[in-house]
Amino acid sequence: MNALFSHPVWAMAFRPFYMFAALFGMFSVLLWGFGYLGTADMPGFYWHAHEMIWGYSGAVVVGFLLTAVATWTKQPPTRGAALFGLAACWLVARIALYFPHGTAVSGVFGTLFFWYAAVCMALPVIRSRNSRNYIAVVALFVFGLTHAVFHLYLQPFQAEALLNGLLSGLIMMAGFIGLVGMRIMPFFTSKRLGIPQVQTPMWVALSALVLPMLAAVLMLFQTALPLAALFALAAGVINFVQVFRWWHKAVWREPMLWVLFAGYLFTALGLATVGVAQWKPAYLSLGVHFIGVGGIGLLTVGMMARTALGHTGHSIYPAPKPMPLAFWLMIAATVVRTLAVFVGGTAYTHSIRLSAVLFALSLLLYACRYIPWLVVPRADGKPG
Repeated sequence: MNALFSHPVWAMAFRPFYMFAALFGMFSVLLWGFGYLGTADMPGFYWHAHEMIWGYSGAVVVGFLLTAVATWTKQPPTRGAALFGLAACWLVARIALYFPHGTAVSGVFGTLFFWYAAVCMALPVIRSRNSRNYIAVVALFVFGLTHAVFHLYLQPFQAEALLNGLLSGLIMMAGFIGLVGMRIMPFFTSKRLGIPQVQTPMWVALSALVLPMLAAVLMLFQTALPLAALFALAAGVINFVQVFRWWHKAVWREPMLWVLFAGYLFTALGLATVGVAQWKPAYLSLGVHFIGVGGIGLLTVGMMARTALGHTGHSIYPAPKPMPLAFWLMIAATVVRTLAVFVGGTAYTHSIRLSAVLFALSLLLYACRYIPWLVVPRADGKPG
């Protein structure tokens, strides 16, 4: 058993969770695109949204945060048996949904996954008195709360409440994107291009997470929905402004940078559109897929590509050969999926399938290039 826990894959959280996310993301998006109907307890539409928000995206968020917090706090990372247990919770939550009456099991283990991760992040933050990251710990707990309450709305089945529950999880993901983007994008841009780093006021940096988190909680509990929409709209506008503050024309030459800018821009557009949809419901699907495919798709594949390179001892620049193509495939998936909002009939069905295939191909390129690095020790011989 000790040999199992000492395997390189359990050395840091990004290793198992980036691998699981890439493989599961491919599998689940193709299932949805080609007609998986779900179960009686979790019909296909709700299953798809649930698994993209709390399954695929949740794995990337937890993998990134539990890896990054070791750097932020200079504390030992979550690893070994603790990391194995966290991964087991995630896997049980995914598998249970394919069985009749498995939603309760998935609800328990999926929520435990996020709250367990919140504790894993809280320990080094508290030990190091790293007050800057208390908000990230709270956000992980709230993300778990959105998952738990969504499952409560399944019994009895409450369609409107479930939709708001899904939106709350999606908007929390947009909040994580805001949090991470505010911290890394101006720094990465400055470091790579050799230009002064654009400084972000503290209230702006906090608003990227706090505003979506407030919107998510209000939506989750079906309270003050117009106010929730205003929070989402405000977050979108702030993030949109930040994209242009950070932008430099040389970003176009570096795929590892422009993919982050593109994902952040789609997230900003999505938040603003979801906010407007409170009064113009026809725009809701457009806003959801701006965030879900453009924001989450591009930011997850971009961040998994970049952070895994540094932590496996490989050079970040230039981008590994297949990754620029993977980024363009994800942009194509976003364009096709958003255009599908405006068509009907067989054109809609074909658009969904094409978008799913493009999304899956992007993750396939990532998996083929990176999994061989994720399951072996660092190339430079350092721990991690």
